[in-house]
Amino acid sequence: MARQPLPVIVSLGGINGAGRASGHHALARMGYDALDQGQKQRTLQSLASMMGLPSARDQEQYILDHTLIRRVEGNHFDVDAVLWNQRFPTESNGHPVNFDIERKHLPDDIPPSWKVTSTSVTHVNVNIQGHQEFLLPTNRQFEVKAAGQLPTGYEPGSLYPSRSHPRGLEMTVCAASDALGNLGLDWDMIQRRVPADKVSVYAGSAMGQLDSAGAGGMLKARYNGKRVTSKYCPLSLAEMPSDFINAYVLGAMGSTGATLGACASFLYNLKNGIADIRSGRARVAFIGAAEAPINAEVMEGYAAMGALATEKELRQLDGLGDNEAVDQRRACRPFAENCGFTIAESAQMVVLFDDALAMELGATIYGAATDVFVNADGYKKSISGPGVGNYITMAKSVASVRAILGEDAMRRGGLVQAHGTGTPQNRVTESEILSRTAEAFGIEGWPVAALKSYLGHSLGAASGDQVTATLGMWHHGLIPGINTIDALADDVRTDHLAFSAEHRRFDPKDAQYAVINSKGFGGNNATATMLSPAATQQMLKQRYSDRDWQAWQLANEQVAQMQRDYDAGMSAGTVEPVYRFDHGVLHDKDVELDAKEVRLGNYAVSLELENPFADE
Repeated sequence: MARQPLPVIVSLGGINGAGRASGHHALARMGYDALDQGQKQRTLQSLASMMGLPSARDQEQYILDHTLIRRVEGNHFDVDAVLWNQRFPTESNGHPVNFDIERKHLPDDIPPSWKVTSTSVTHVNVNIQGHQEFLLPTNRQFEVKAAGQLPTGYEPGSLYPSRSHPRGLEMTVCAASDALGNLGLDWDMIQRRVPADKVSVYAGSAMGQLDSAGAGGMLKARYNGKRVTSKYCPLSLAEMPSDFINAYVLGAMGSTGATLGACASFLYNLKNGIADIRSGRARVAFIGAAEAPINAEVMEGYAAMGALATEKELRQLDGLGDNEAVDQRRACRPFAENCGFTIAESAQMVVLFDDALAMELGATIYGAATDVFVNADGYKKSISGPGVGNYITMAKSVASVRAILGEDAMRRGGLVQAHGTGTPQNRVTESEILSRTAEAFGIEGWPVAALKSYLGHSLGAASGDQVTATLGMWHHGLIPGINTIDALADDVRTDHLAFSAEHRRFDPKDAQYAVINSKGFGGNNATATMLSPAATQQMLKQRYSDRDWQAWQLANEQVAQMQRDYDAGMSAGTVEPVYRFDHGVLHDKDVELDAKEVRLGNYAVSLELENPFADE
C-alpha cells in the first residue's frame, strides 16, 4: 500500500474557562499550582489581557477565582432570579375583569369573552366575563448554579464588529483567529501555494446557536411579544461555525461542513480532516467546534434529564445544611461520588497540514492526529444511556498506536484523556472500558486525565478541549490532577489505570501518544489517536533526508519567532481577531472556466480528474 500523508498538527487556538489555547496558556491555568513563578506570571498576564485588566500585578486571586468552573455570572443570566412566565388563570365570578390599555396592545384576534369599548383615540376599555388565561412575567431560583465560563470580562463580541452574532459564533471568530495567528505563517502565502480546493474546514456546534441572538430568539420572540429578525434563523444553524470561518476568517473555498455526534462532534470533524489529509483531498484542514450553552433554557433541558449537578445534590454529597455554602468550583467530580455534569462554553480549533507541506514551510510540529474511530452502540434501551460502541473505538485507537509505534511504545509511553463527565453512569462505564482496554493490550499504570473537572462539559466542543489540552500537556510535561475529588468512588474500576488528584510531571519524550475518548448522547462514540511532538518528529526524520530536516529546522526558526511575537501581542492585548467582512468577495466576472481548470480570482482549481475506479 502506498505511503499516506501524515496529518501533522501545526497550530492550535481557542478559548474556554481556562483562557487561551494558543501558547498552551489554558493548560497552564489548569495546572497552575505546579508551575514555577515565571510560568505563573506568564499565565496570569495572558488571562489578565483577556479579562480586560491593565496588568496581572496584585490580581492573582481575582484571576484565579474568575476562571474555570464557578457560579454562573450575570452576563449569562441571574441564577437567583430566572425570568419565566407563570400561568395566571382568572375567573370573573360575576364581577367582570376590567382594565384600560393602549389600542396598539390589543391582540389581532379579540377573544369572544372580551368586550372592547373605545375610550379615546389611543386607548380602549376591556371588559372580560368568565374564564381567561394570562401569562404573568415573574422569576424563580434556578436549581443549577455552576458552569464552566470564559474568564470574567472576556466578551468575544466586543473584540470585532460582531453585529449581534450569537455568542457561539463570536467565540468561533476568536478561536479561529487564535489558531491562524498561532500558525506563525502568512495565510495569503499559504493560499498561493495550496490549491483552493485543497483547504478543508470542518467545524460546528452540537446544539446550534440557541441564545437570544440565534434560535433562542427566534423561538421566543413571538411568545414574548417581540418580532423575529432576519438573522435568527440562518445564524442558528449547527454548521454555521465552519461557514463563519470560511467567509470571515480564511476566505476558504474547499471542502466544508460539520459532522454532528452530540458530545463527540469535535472528534467527528477531526475524523473528516484526517481523512482529507491522508487521502490527498486536502493539504490543509481547519478543525473546530464552538458551543455556548450557558443559558437558562438549554441548562433547564439538561437538568430535566437529571444530567446536571444541582446545588441541592451537591449539598447532599458534602453533607451540608440548607444554609451552608456550596463550593461551586467542585461541581464536576469525575470518577468520584458525584451527581451530574457541569455545562460549559468553549470554542477550540486545530490546524492540520500534510507532512510534506509542514516540512516545506517550516511549520511547528505540535504532534500528529493519525486516526479517529467512530462507532455506535447498536440497540439501546435509553438513547442517553452508555453502550458498548466505546469498546470498539478505544480498542481500535490503541491498536492503531501499536501499528504505528510498536508494542513497546504502546505499553509504556502513553496517556488517556477520559470523557470524564462527572455523572454516576460515566464513572462506572468509562472506567470499565478504559481498564479492560488497558488489560487487553498489556498496559499497566495508564495515566488518566479528566479535564472536565476544571473546564466543565462544553458538549460538541468538549473533545476539542481535550485535544488542545493534550498538546499543552506535551509542552509543559504536566498532567493536571482531578483536583475536585477527595477519593475515587467505590464502583470505579482502577485495574491497569493510574488516576490522580494531584498534578503529575512526566517526560514528554516518553509519552509518545495520547488516546482521546469522547462519548455522546445517542450512542456517538469517538476515540482519537494522537502522536506526541517527539514521536511525530521521529517519524518525519524517517521519511525525509537529513538535508530536508535541516531545511525544516532553519525555516521553523522564523515560524517560531512569529509565534512568539503573536503570543506576546495577545498577552499585551494588541492583537485583534481576524474578521474580514465584505473583504475580497469574488463575483461571476472573477471566474474563468474551461474544461481543464476553474480560475477564481487568483485561485485555480484543476478539473483534470482521474477515474478512481479504473484498474491499475
